[in-house]
Amino acid sequence: MAVYDRIGSGYARQRQPDPRIAAALNEALGDARSVVNVGAGTGSYEPQDREVLAVEPAQMMIDQRPPGSAHCIQASAEALPLEDKAFDAAMAVLTLHHWPDQARGLCELARVARQRVVLLSWVPDGNDFWLTRDYFPEILAHDRTIFPHQAELQSLLEGSIGPTRIAPIPVPHDCVDGFLCAFWQRPHAYLDPQVRSGMSSFSRIDARDGLERLNDDLESGRWHNRNAALLALDALDCGYRIAVSQCG
Repeated sequence: MAVYDRIGSGYARQRQPDPRIAAALNEALGDARSVVNVGAGTGSYEPQDREVLAVEPAQMMIDQRPPGSAHCIQASAEALPLEDKAFDAAMAVLTLHHWPDQARGLCELARVARQRVVLLSWVPDGNDFWLTRDYFPEILAHDRTIFPHQAELQSLLEGSIGPTRIAPIPVPHDCVDGFLCAFWQRPHAYLDPQVRSGMSSFSRIDARDGLERLNDDLESGRWHNRNAALLALDALDCGYRIAVSQCG
């Protein structure tokens, strides 16, 4: 069973595309006219002005795709039922960490793309996000086992696909997409179970103790005392990266 067949109920409601992230992904796709979106989920970030095919393993996610979205086939990244060089570009957005065999999945993206592969992922390099540092260190400990560090990601992409450039994607203070670090300036959001339901990290842990500490720190003012500097920022580098690999 795909992970989001187990935890994906209501995902589309919490995980709306943020227009600034969408613009960065659209720019990274360059002149590609045809795109395969691997690990496509409910369709966030699929460009509207290109020919798109979506690939998603979880039926629960496919069922939440809105009317008029790109055609979607059910398959995994590691075994794409597509012909070689069938698309100008392949894209994969916040999905790499769910692939059992990341190298094989990336090789599949390289196989079906003629020009480039665009990947949005997260790297644990120097991460000091208050949520995982102060309240849920078990999330960070686990994520360090499934997300490669930036140098490792670069090596993996260049070994599987070709020359790669990686750039940070700062998270806006009012980010629309409800991924784990989206609410770095809105801490009360993490107390909402509906918000947490869009974050796979919380499905792996018993969050009660951390949530109680966060609630206490918000009520007492300790959170604001520790994190006051964040409130003046428009965006924050939380470790998210866009990688663009040129196919050989």
